[in-house]
Amino acid sequence: METNEKLKIRVFECNPLAVNTYVISDQTGDAVIVDPGMVAEDEKAGVKKYITDNNLTIKYIIATHPHIDHVLGCGWSVKEFGAPLLMHEDGMPVYEKAVAYGVAFGLDCERDDFPEPDRYILGGDEIAFGNEKLKVLETPGHCAGSVSLYHPDDGIVFVGDLVFQNGVGRTDLPTGNALQLSNSIRNIIFQLPETTIIYPGHGLKTTVRYEKY
Repeated sequence: METNEKLKIRVFECNPLAVNTYVISDQTGDAVIVDPGMVAEDEKAGVKKYITDNNLTIKYIIATHPHIDHVLGCGWSVKEFGAPLLMHEDGMPVYEKAVAYGVAFGLDCERDDFPEPDRYILGGDEIAFGNEKLKVLETPGHCAGSVSLYHPDDGIVFVGDLVFQNGVGRTDLPTGNALQLSNSIRNIIFQLPETTIIYPGHGLKTTVRYEKY
């Protein structure tokens, strides 16, 4: 677990595609789950144990984008914690085909694993939990409907598969767009303070300064 000035972050590596599922909480014990990728029973148990042991209350479940590895645990998370599911509406054409994508990747999933979102989020929205807020940044390119979640006070941003340590997200999957990806990175993420810590959808964290130069 990483403790910042205001937020605590616990990352779980989930499913065969090794997605980073984040549980983010503040001092009140309110929390959000970002990119629920848990599919195996031990993955679900690990997330549940952490939440229970730390007396956390899940307020929202958020998908940075609708690719299968980032949404496999949506249905379980909604049922287990009773929290609303949030994502960008532009990602729905991909999300609605999640079962087919799951089959293509040899994953065991059903339609009930992918419930309808309770609310669509847009750039400029603020997702409040406890005493904190995550600001929604629209960052398409890797996939339509991709968003990043920015917490300026702690100087951290969760970017999904937009940018990684020493790399960027692929754009050859459905609704990917290389020009949009470049614009999202250069004009949005790289405009944040250079000390901002980037938490990606896979792999290790990095910083704006490191990736920018």
